[in-house]
Amino acid sequence: MPSTCGSSPFIASRSLCESPTSIPPIRDKLRLRSAPGAILKVLVTGGSGYIGSTTARELAAAGHEVLIYDNLATGHRELSRGFELIEGDIADQEKLKSALQRIEAVMHFAASAYVGESVVNPRKYFRNNVESALVLMDAVIQSEVRLFVFSSSCAVYGVPHILPITESSPKEPINPYGATKLFFERVLSAYSVSHGLRYVALRYFNAAGAHGSGEVGEIHNPETHLIPLAIRAALGNAPPLNVFGSDLDTPDGTCIRDFVHVSDLASAHLKALLYLAQGGPSLELNLATGTGTSILELLDVIGAACGRSVPHVFSPARIGDPPILIADATKAKEILDWEARFDLRQVVEGAVRWEIQLPEFLRRA
Repeated sequence: MPSTCGSSPFIASRSLCESPTSIPPIRDKLRLRSAPGAILKVLVTGGSGYIGSTTARELAAAGHEVLIYDNLATGHRELSRGFELIEGDIADQEKLKSALQRIEAVMHFAASAYVGESVVNPRKYFRNNVESALVLMDAVIQSEVRLFVFSSSCAVYGVPHILPITESSPKEPINPYGATKLFFERVLSAYSVSHGLRYVALRYFNAAGAHGSGEVGEIHNPETHLIPLAIRAALGNAPPLNVFGSDLDTPDGTCIRDFVHVSDLASAHLKALLYLAQGGPSLELNLATGTGTSILELLDVIGAACGRSVPHVFSPARIGDPPILIADATKAKEILDWEARFDLRQVVEGAVRWEIQLPEFLRRA
């Protein structure tokens, strides 16, 4: 039988291919510095964005030291208020080198993240999410940092063959955005073998809601996410919501999705960091509630929160858009003791409060 170790290191099993000599001595040094309960210094790339800035607040609340690194191309300086911000690009290796000398772990959120845009402008996505991200990784492996938490995506799965989606489901992305996320997961896996990097890749399912402090919520330009657009339509600040598909193979004919509160995602990043700091091996995890909500059900919840119905129109379903996306997050519960704490009503109510105060936030920014 041919050896599996002759294949690519990110496809072969680590248990088959790793040997004690493949792990640099630096790994043990970092494990001693990252003992359970230790305060860690964390570089948060993309920390001026939606999920990154929420996670920065979770880290700070837990006592960790946070250094935000963001080029502010899509992030907002106001979201970094209260934290040290290094304004820089992840393609700037010299600036990264200086930052990495000050920290013990990386949380990587910096990426282009519009699925539709990735289809019409794939060059941007391969440049930002792959080429620039590889510069980041080069800087990391040249430093002493060996703990890495990656903001991945459910887009790595493509159209699922079986529901709910588990971590072992086929990875067949159908757009460049998903392809770049999957590629970087494989980069992490390869470097975990060659350089002793330990990582957790967190695959999100429909991040939504706002941080309880009222300081962070969704700010996209253009806004393409369903919940903010629906709220704006209900409040009279946007045209009627365009709902894609009304005759799908679902109970009410509309898509079913799994919406996860942004603060739940942030808490998962914190738990992943502690898992790595305590010596946990590299892995990939789904982050989801496990409960699907149809678009029409979601609009009812938003209408109740806004005190008025959401005006909407139907358009044909988008090609390649899965009718149902529901994930199994059992593995995250078993390994990280993580599960979603917020229900859909809490997600929506927080998002409504954020949308109401957003104009004032943008004036301050």
